[in-house]
Parts: sequence; structure tokens; C-alpha cells
Amino acid sequence: MSGIPVEVLNGLSNAGSILSLIAQEIAVSRPALQAHTGLSRVTVTQRVNALLGAGLICESDDMQATGGRPSRVLALNSACGYVLVANIGETQIQLAMLTATAAMIAQSTCARHADAAPEHTLQQIADGFEALRRDHAGGAAGQMLLAISLSLPAPVDYENCRVYGPSVLPGWEDLDIAGFFSQRFTAPVYGENDVNAMTLHQHRACFATEPNLVFIKAGTGIGSGIISQNRLLRGARGVAGDIGHIQMRAGLGKDTLPQCRCGKTGCVEAQAAGWALARDLTSAGTPAKTARDVMAAFTMNQPLALDLVAQSGRILGDVIAGMISVLNPGCIVIGGTLAGAGDVLLNGIRQQVAQQCLPAATQNLRICAAPPARQSELFGAALLALEDVFSSCQVEGTLIRFAQRSLRAMV
Repeated sequence: MSGIPVEVLNGLSNAGSILSLIAQEIAVSRPALQAHTGLSRVTVTQRVNALLGAGLICESDDMQATGGRPSRVLALNSACGYVLVANIGETQIQLAMLTATAAMIAQSTCARHADAAPEHTLQQIADGFEALRRDHAGGAAGQMLLAISLSLPAPVDYENCRVYGPSVLPGWEDLDIAGFFSQRFTAPVYGENDVNAMTLHQHRACFATEPNLVFIKAGTGIGSGIISQNRLLRGARGVAGDIGHIQMRAGLGKDTLPQCRCGKTGCVEAQAAGWALARDLTSAGTPAKTARDVMAAFTMNQPLALDLVAQSGRILGDVIAGMISVLNPGCIVIGGTLAGAGDVLLNGIRQQVAQQCLPAATQNLRICAAPPARQSELFGAALLALEDVFSSCQVEGTLIRFAQRSLRAMV
């Protein structure tokens, strides 16, 4: 992109709104752009031509009906830049490079040690990002780094890209994640809770026609993400949907309420998450540590594993019934390792929902297992960053960085 004429780069100064509409697929033809912006045909043409000349958008051979003569379809050029994303898991870190349209370019993994200092883990990620760029120097790394985005197994203050509160990431509280990466990379830095990242990917990839959706991750831990009017609902501090730590005082017949990893007793996680089911299996003589171990016993038709998964469904159904009454979603999507149990888990959820919710809230409500979607956290982290850098609020800054980078390349 270093060969872009200076006059083309100068023409980008007012093209942000056009780029944003095209990137978000709100308006993908010249007539549609005129209608959305109120700009003249000549002005729209000038700005579209500048974006085309800079390689930020492309024009396909597809035609869109406009009420008059069909117009060519415009789209964001996937090769105009790339994002670097990381998903921090309990035992490993997934790293990836994706295009401007969230298509996978390359990925790698590295081991994560739970007792490692946060700065060490961030250093691992930064080094991994540099390796991805180095190994793909002939492709995406010659383009613009649009953003860095992290998926984290913890409550995240999205606005400030910081972990806060107790989590499985001890020592990360209030760590300046964006500041760390800004020392080595010139791009905005995003951080998001892993379940929210999964929710965004599931919605955009599989349930885009459903504007109000709740995604439940039932794995070793339990969490949820909420889509309201097609937007991710984070709440005031980013912990909206943290259902794993709702305390079920009734305990569904339990004599004593179990202690949760957070230190409290009776949390949903402590009764229905994979680690809790593994605890109960181990106590009964079947060694297990994670949700995968539980599902291995479930697949072998181990009676206690079957009962525990069914009970997990009923506990989740109790919580989901409350969410339905408050949020009135059109679809409940169950993902995570335990979702592999299919109807054994889902029937318990459906049973509790049917018993507790008013018919008006459940009419046409769909409760289903999530379609298989590998690496949802990576794709979700990429999507949230891309949607922001090309949003109407941020796109001008993206264009400025693009023009500055291109001008430096000419020197």
C-alpha cells in the first residue's frame, strides 16, 4: 500500500462516514450511500474513488437493484489491514492473525502457566504476535495493523481494557493491558470477557437475524452473554450476564450448599459447572477435573455423570427462567463443553423455563444448542475490535492512522 498517491490519501480526510457504512454493510452501493448520508452523487463518487484508490474498499461484479439502473456492490477490502487476537485459557493461549473481514490468516498456541506473573503472560502474547507478523511478512504484515484484541477469562472493564474483581486471573486486577501493548504496537487495544467474545461470534455468524439473544457457556465454568437489539450488553461495569455467581439458596434439594471458587457458597457454578460436576464424580470414585472429563464419563453412559448433567440443566433452567423474565430474548443458545450432552442438558433447561415463565415470555422462544464453532473466542475478539475501528465514532481515527502509515512508507 506504499504506492498510494498523496492526492488519494488527501481525499480520505472526509471519507470516514462512507467507509463506516460500507464496512458495517449498512449501505453498499453509491445510491444507498447517497440516501444514508444526504451527500450529492458527485461527492459520494469522489469519496468512494478515494477509498478504492487507497485499497480500503473494493468493488465486486455483483449488482444491487436500486430502483433505477443496478449499481455495483461495494465492500470492505479484506486485505486493507489485519488484527492480532489472543484468547487466554486456563492452560494455553491461542494467538491469531485475521483479515479486516475477520477471516483467519494464521494462528499459533503457547502454554500458559497459572502461577506466571501477568506481565510474563502479556510478554508471551506480544512475542507471539511479533512471530505471526514475521512469519507472514509477505502477506498481512505488510498491511496496516488495525487493532489488537484479547479474550480474557475474567470480568473486564471494556472501556479501559482492564481486568477487575476476583477471577481465575489473580494479580491481573487493574493491570494496564492497553498500555503494555502500546509500547510495542501502534494500534488500539481491546479486551473483552471470553463469554462475551463467544456471544458476539455466535450471534454474527449463526443468529444474525435474531436481535435479542442470550448465549450460555456451560463448560468448566459458567457464564452468559447478552445481545440486545443486536448490540452486546455489557452493563455498567462489564459484568452483565455473570450468572455463574448467582447464589441458588435452595440448592435444588441439597442439604448443604457447596463452596464456589469465588469463596461464596451456593453459586450456580458450584452446583452446575463442569468443575463442580467433576468434583462430585471424584467424590463418588470416578476421578475427574474438568468438563471434558465429565463428558467422557457421560459418553460412556456412567449413571452418575448422566444424573449430574441432567441436574446441571435444571439448575441452569432456574437461572435462565429469571433471565427470560427480565430480558425477554427471542433465543437462548447453549454452548460450551456440557452442551455436547444435547437433550439431556437442554430438557432440564426447557422444563424449568416452562414451569416458571409466563406464556407471553416463552411464546416463540427458541432454546437450542450452539452450532459447532471452533475458536469462537478468537473470532469474537476480532469482530468486536473490527466493529469498533470501523464504527462511525472511530473510523476517522482509523483513516488518519492509515494515511500516516502510508505517508511514512513513502519516505
